[in-house]
Amino acid sequence: MSAWPRVSVVIPAYNEGAAVVACLDRILEGTTFEPEISVVVDSPDDPTVAVVERHAAEHPQVRILINTYGRGPANAIRYGIDHASAPVVVVTMADGSDDPRQIDDLTRLVERGVVVAAASRYAPGGQQIGGPLLKRLLSRAAGQSLHTLARVGTRDATNSFKAYDCDFVRRVGIESRHGFEIGLELTAKAKRLGLPVAEIPTIWLERNEGISNFRTWSWVPKYLHWYRFAYGRRLTDEQVRRRGDRMQPPQ
Repeated sequence: MSAWPRVSVVIPAYNEGAAVVACLDRILEGTTFEPEISVVVDSPDDPTVAVVERHAAEHPQVRILINTYGRGPANAIRYGIDHASAPVVVVTMADGSDDPRQIDDLTRLVERGVVVAAASRYAPGGQQIGGPLLKRLLSRAAGQSLHTLARVGTRDATNSFKAYDCDFVRRVGIESRHGFEIGLELTAKAKRLGLPVAEIPTIWLERNEGISNFRTWSWVPKYLHWYRFAYGRRLTDEQVRRRGDRMQPPQ
């Protein structure tokens, strides 16, 4: 494949500042596909903006995007996906928790035909190191039950580190407007449409600097909504689109 970019990497960021540099460097060093890398922030005043602009001066595949869809990680991720240039998009975090060397493997899975490729902490060979105990327990329970009972194709439906077929995302739309529940939403929609989802094991590391923006209690209801949705009967594209139109809040 000669077309560039082969994959677009979307990184939602909030007040990361200089901490984002390590994440960007690891992606640049860990991938062979020379991805388009978009760091998405909610405001031009975010201290991450100047840092990314300096980095982009040396690495033209890096860019900063100012999200206009509304505040919060879900809107930042939506904005980044909507402005992706490649046929495959990978969502990863700015805190260094994800392994950027796996971006290539996740991209290849989508190129081979899956619509969602998940980096799974709970697949054989995967591991989660650190993080709040309650969050770990809830995530593992949700992932294992969805894999066993709903057969969603991954043991880690809640992990944000995933690759998506952009055509699939545009077909089904994204309804999430709050936290990081987009990964679960798109996995659940793929399952309800009978489309292929695959996973590779990953080792997730708790961030070693800065403060996590994950809000466990306020976002649990949003995750529960998509958890329940994953268990429904098979739907058609048109049924998913109509449902999204009914649920769509104003921008």
